[in-house]
Amino acid sequence: MVQLPNPWFHDAVSALAYSLAQPHAQTAELQSPFNDITQFILRQHAHMPDYLHSPMLAATLGFDALGILQQGKPFHRQTPELRQRQIAAWKQARAGFQRDLMRYFESLATLALYSRGRAGSPLPADAPKLLEGAHGVPRPTHEPTHPRPLQGGEQNGGRATAVPLLGGVRGGFMGQMRDSGIVEATNELRAEIVVIGSGPGGAISACLLAEAGREVLLVEEGEFLALESCAPFSKDELEQKYRNGGQTVTLGKNKIAYVEGRCVGGGSEINSGLYHRTPPDILESWRREFRVEALSESDLAPHFEACERDLSVALLPGAAPTASLKLHDGAISLGWKSLEIPRWFRYETGTEALPRVQDDQQVGPATFFGKRQSMTETYIPRFLRAGGRLLPCTRAHRIRQNGSGWLVEANQDSSRTIPIAADALFLCAGAVQSPALLRRSGITRNIGNSLQVHPTVKIVARFRDAVNVADMGVAAHQVKEFAPRLSFGCSISNPAYLALGLIDHPEAARAVARTWQNLAVYYAMITSEGRGTVRSLPGFRDPLVRYALTRNDRHNLADGLRKLSQILLESGAIELFPSLARGPVLRGPGCLSNLPALLPDGMASLMTIHLFSSCPMGEDQTQCATDSFGRVHGFKNLFVNDASLLCTAPGVNPQGSIMALARRNALHFLHAI
Repeated sequence: MVQLPNPWFHDAVSALAYSLAQPHAQTAELQSPFNDITQFILRQHAHMPDYLHSPMLAATLGFDALGILQQGKPFHRQTPELRQRQIAAWKQARAGFQRDLMRYFESLATLALYSRGRAGSPLPADAPKLLEGAHGVPRPTHEPTHPRPLQGGEQNGGRATAVPLLGGVRGGFMGQMRDSGIVEATNELRAEIVVIGSGPGGAISACLLAEAGREVLLVEEGEFLALESCAPFSKDELEQKYRNGGQTVTLGKNKIAYVEGRCVGGGSEINSGLYHRTPPDILESWRREFRVEALSESDLAPHFEACERDLSVALLPGAAPTASLKLHDGAISLGWKSLEIPRWFRYETGTEALPRVQDDQQVGPATFFGKRQSMTETYIPRFLRAGGRLLPCTRAHRIRQNGSGWLVEANQDSSRTIPIAADALFLCAGAVQSPALLRRSGITRNIGNSLQVHPTVKIVARFRDAVNVADMGVAAHQVKEFAPRLSFGCSISNPAYLALGLIDHPEAARAVARTWQNLAVYYAMITSEGRGTVRSLPGFRDPLVRYALTRNDRHNLADGLRKLSQILLESGAIELFPSLARGPVLRGPGCLSNLPALLPDGMASLMTIHLFSSCPMGEDQTQCATDSFGRVHGFKNLFVNDASLLCTAPGVNPQGSIMALARRNALHFLHAI
């Protein structure tokens, strides 16, 4: 049964949606009615972390009721002019919670508005046809799997057997899995090895264990969706594949928005596929400071090489997008190191990519319709072909020892608990969910105390010439002159994310519909000294994540903004819009002095897509949660095998490190027993 929102809350949200969207209504696609935006915000509120749900409801109703004291009527009954005044007052308020509330609603309204129609689509209108030509299969529609329950006689010795899908997702994605191992349990399940979480760590672990002949059950909280179930980096993807609709945030003086995948394949289904090996000096520091065994560059080289083969890691087959080349050329002109980063994409041999043309003008280099080699394209199909079984839409709530093995208490809905017995248990749910599960289960030693992230701040740059095309995705060049302290790169630059990045610059945001081709988003990323914690909250489903930046972190973020601005101005940018509340617009090198030397607390829009180090590995039991190969200290047959194991921030995209370590640890487990 669908639960209807509080009518008062609905009216307040509707008034906010209309008030925040109306100033952007300069083209037909962006004009009212804005009921779709209201509905999107209501859905997102329902999906946000549960411990924030009631406070957000109360704050919104308080904002609405304040209008009675100021104007004699609640906000949602005021005239449009009075509404704009109240919104502006809260956006400029000294109290952080007032600014945060307005930013929350403005972000959702902006994202939904600019996601309408072609203007908001990350793929061109002919993308389905182009993809079909490149891969020989149509793009599947969003159709989650609905496996049937196990019937009598389909269990053998208490162990569930594979159940073929009835129906299944259309298209080439599921059609290739003829003898599917997707199951749904009605009674207790048992497996020799249970893997919880199907992102890069879990998918590789489960695949290698199944291919070695072990009986493996892979448990995933999210749905099993085709990679093409929605356009990448779209509003639909947020709703389908992100945990909490992408509304996860670390709390502290400087809030940092972060994202987690919540679907089969985890983060690999929603990221850009950029790939790095762990820098050798980082490996050496982990080996020395945390006493991690078998962690030299030569130790990991075979695992990196195997993952690179499996995922088709490669450079672009032709010229990079113009926005990417702008960053590269600006850095080279300054004498700074810049390089193209390889990605896990498969490109069709012999397929000629055509340049993007608009109004008879070429607006960018050739666009390549390669296919991202996520876990659902690589290790998950291999796992199923090897006889592995997949249990999607199932949340592991708690684990406990069961003799010499483990018992997982899992849920497929709020009313039914599914016990899953395992001889060995691998936790691969990510740097937030793995420690949260352990802590809910009473296992807390060095668990969830040392979370690290790569904090990131962004700039939207405007150029005289066109640099952006609708299907550009994430450009591949990164500037590594100051690594690991600072790194610079390109980010998602479709119209919706451009408008979102310009919230602190409203006039420029309202012009996105006509200027987006000349705009691109860039980021400065730091290797943080700060630490965070992951804690389970009694009575709540979602864990609380806190993070504290150090003063040096704030200095490095400010320095990153300044150096990134230098690069972009050198490359020909004519305007720069940093993501700082009440921040300056930069129109030349002389304006760089307007940037702060120390990032002000609470005044920057910070985000990260890299989380790790919440259960660090190593033999030093004073600071490590697991041994060198992921076994939780003090327990038998309990392993962590995901981003949680990374001892500190690696300074690069961590997924190459995660996969190589997962492969190393899974093979070590097989050889040790």
